[in-house]
Amino acid sequence: MKRLFEIFLVFFKIGLFTIGGGYAMLPIIQREVVETKHWMTDEEFLDAISLTNSLPGPLATNSATFVGYRVARAPGSVAAVLGAATPSVIIILLIAMVFHNIMDYPVTQYIFNGVRPAVAALILYAVVKLAKSAKVGAYFNWIVALFGFVAVAVFGLHPIVVVVCSAAYGLLLRGQVVKAVDAHREKKEESK
Repeated sequence: MKRLFEIFLVFFKIGLFTIGGGYAMLPIIQREVVETKHWMTDEEFLDAISLTNSLPGPLATNSATFVGYRVARAPGSVAAVLGAATPSVIIILLIAMVFHNIMDYPVTQYIFNGVRPAVAALILYAVVKLAKSAKVGAYFNWIVALFGFVAVAVFGLHPIVVVVCSAAYGLLLRGQVVKAVDAHREKKEESK
């Protein structure tokens, strides 16, 4: 029971102090789950985010479900999801009760205008951190990342198609690329 309460509190804190959705939550989830609680390694966290990002539903909820399950099975998933969702429910209820047309207040606009750049910075931080964990610089992974970005940003391809194509690449070709790159490195080292 103590572990479930701990999971609830971690995700309650994440839900309470994150504005901007799932991607803005990633650095906070990563810090809590990997660096503070040591429930996962960086690589495991990246794999979890890759998996949960390819599933339907909000990234924050999917991530909470996955991490909670990883730590304490089904009860852990419930505790994590409740922890992540409870702050939003409370805040929305308070806003609905206290403020009518909150977005019409200039102070609200000032707050959101100030928060938006910070959310963008948190998302950028998550991308950089995940890129390091994904070893984007190794084995031509940057090409897969670049193709994925261009496919979505330039050609408007649905992200699910990019995830499926990347999984197919990983399944069918990546092993051969790794072998070829490693063999090339060994030849270079032998020739020195």
